[in-house]
Amino acid sequence: MKKIMKLFLLLMITSSGFAQNQQQSSGPNEYNVPVEYYTLDNGLKVILSPDETAPTAIVAVYYNIGFRIEPKDRTGFAHLFEHMMFQGSQNLGKMEFIKLVQENGGVLNGSTRFDFTNYFEIVPANKLETMLWAEADRMRGLDITQENLTNQQGVVKNEVKVNVLNQPYGGFPWLDMPQYANTNWYNAHNFYGDLEDLDAATLEDVESFFNTYYSPNNAALAVVGDFDMEKAKQWIKEYFGDIPAADLPKKPDISEPRQEKEKQFVKNDSLANKPAMAIAYHMPERNTPEYYAMGLLNQILVQGDNALLQKKLVDELGYTSNVSGGINYLGNMFNYNGPMQFMFNFTYDNETSKEQVVTAVDEVMNNLKITPEMLDNAIVKMRSQLYDDLGGTFGLGRADLLATFALFDDDPARINELEGEFKKVTPELMNKTVSEYLRRSNRTILTVNPLLANNENPN
Repeated sequence: MKKIMKLFLLLMITSSGFAQNQQQSSGPNEYNVPVEYYTLDNGLKVILSPDETAPTAIVAVYYNIGFRIEPKDRTGFAHLFEHMMFQGSQNLGKMEFIKLVQENGGVLNGSTRFDFTNYFEIVPANKLETMLWAEADRMRGLDITQENLTNQQGVVKNEVKVNVLNQPYGGFPWLDMPQYANTNWYNAHNFYGDLEDLDAATLEDVESFFNTYYSPNNAALAVVGDFDMEKAKQWIKEYFGDIPAADLPKKPDISEPRQEKEKQFVKNDSLANKPAMAIAYHMPERNTPEYYAMGLLNQILVQGDNALLQKKLVDELGYTSNVSGGINYLGNMFNYNGPMQFMFNFTYDNETSKEQVVTAVDEVMNNLKITPEMLDNAIVKMRSQLYDDLGGTFGLGRADLLATFALFDDDPARINELEGEFKKVTPELMNKTVSEYLRRSNRTILTVNPLLANNENPN
């Protein structure tokens, strides 16, 4: 997969901006993404969004299954299954899907997130039909064998060892924080997978998981790019239309109780050379006014050189060289569907104490009062970020929002309402959101303690 990732990163670097020929129905400064949305008889949600600015097409299939609701005692299973999807289907042998895309001049990838698993291909526009056929072929049925399962169990376990267990700051904070900040198992277990659980997965587990969650009535198909609408509809019906639907289980309760007391934890790390800190606050419920207010507070506190935490911790005190963070470390503030944290993290000098750092953060938080000017600047930054997301990687960001809004809200057209929702936010709402969600009792602090060679503990 290294070659795929290199090509994907190249596309990210060379990607064009947001399509310049979008209709301007809402005014000269607002975008309007074309959206045609319908559902096949088997339940597959289909979103078509044409864009003629480049002769490319994106096929993105999103399944409504992610880390959050994978089976208990099978941690990491959703991610393991992502790997299984490249092991062969009815008409394509092992790894032939990848070969098909690359030989047709395209790139591809897949990922597992909190609430979905996705697969996408970016190809020359004249190869759209081929990609639709290929995605339908593996939705119709995988080549599920013990050999493939055993092989991918080894691949995923090695990935865990390389990316988490044997890496300084491995899993910090994206994998660690949900386990500390949340209380509900579905939100708080090891999403990457415990090695014992990965070993315990059986062929029957894989078959059951596929037949249940990889069904058309648990999926959304987004097509973005330069294509003929009627031909695309014809191909989608031909290749996906007769795939049988499945009986979907009732989704578990993934809600989190209101946090009433600050939590603090320390993670020892023998490979780290500096202490690190992550601070997370539980988010408001998705799509509420406070949710959009938190999106703007993220811009004020963390994003960019003028962010308040950056100015305090980097420019004024020199405790760290950079503060990073945001809402949903495995995506963006839009593509999740459950409890989430607003979080920021940084490393800091061994000579600086944890207490000094927390005191500095508290100074920013305790003095945070949003003015109209601060709000206006945050909206400008958010709008810029949103346009980057929509136009990046030949429209992949657009496909992502269309597919997730179809899965989570049954309303992909809400992609055109986002800017308006942010503009509804007032300074009064912002300050109310600060009081309720950026309170100390709503936060979790996780510190990485480097185990220095001389056994000194800097904190």
